[in-house]
Amino acid sequence: MPRPIDPPAGPVHDLAEVAARLDESGVDLADEDSLARCTHLLAGLSRNRLFLADRVIAELKASYADQLAASRYSAQVFLLHRSPRGFFLRANLWPAATDAVYAASGAAAFAYDVPHDHNFHFLTTGYWGPGYVSDYYDYDAEAVDGRLGEPLNLKFVERSRLSEGKMMLYRAHRDVHSQLPPERLSVSLNIMDEGEHIPWRDQYIVDLEHGTIARRPTLTGGEMLLRCAVHLSDNGQDIAEQFAQAHPVPRVRANAIAALAAVAEGEGRAAVLERGLRDDDARVRDDCARWLAL
Repeated sequence: MPRPIDPPAGPVHDLAEVAARLDESGVDLADEDSLARCTHLLAGLSRNRLFLADRVIAELKASYADQLAASRYSAQVFLLHRSPRGFFLRANLWPAATDAVYAASGAAAFAYDVPHDHNFHFLTTGYWGPGYVSDYYDYDAEAVDGRLGEPLNLKFVERSRLSEGKMMLYRAHRDVHSQLPPERLSVSLNIMDEGEHIPWRDQYIVDLEHGTIARRPTLTGGEMLLRCAVHLSDNGQDIAEQFAQAHPVPRVRANAIAALAAVAEGEGRAAVLERGLRDDDARVRDDCARWLAL
């Protein structure tokens, strides 16, 4: 499960101070010294009971323009600070099952009942409200290829709540959780890792009933463009061919192969996918085998 952290005592911090100090020192949540600085600053920000209300009201008065321009996430996320040093601060809103927004959007819109891991580290603390509930599991990423349907050998740890002041470190490719809505609207604060490598690392949606990988939802804009480019020109197909042969990220190679197969005629589709069966990575081979069977 995520690593529990005792929030350190200290003064109340405002958002500008926390952002500036983190920008100055940088954030590496896998490094103990950096983690210690982050926990101290996040705990101080969490003790500030007015900053978030003030920031939300300011954004609403400004027609929410800054959030629309800067946030890459859903309406559940309120961006507080994006740093050029590869991390960001955010507040997450967690509606209760009785809230109108939950009824309108459904549980999955807020990642409730969607068991998953993360492809990045992040530090979180409960800021307001009773907090969401999670069933927590561990798995060993080193023992997993990442194929759909592959067993994860999950180990159930506990069910617990992210209550006000509670702090946890979620570890990339180790902690799986299935979230349940809080009893009433709650808010958490997060320091998120946002390195350039993250979009190239897969995240897993987990089938808890079978303990297996159900989906890999990570997809970059370039991969979507690749699917389009092969239909538009021969140059697009040439680029897809290069990616299929030599791109360093297995998922991109698989998507390039799928793109080429989509425009192949007759028996050419099977020939393209059969080439993928010789890829060095088990995920690519497995994807191509499944697509061949369709």
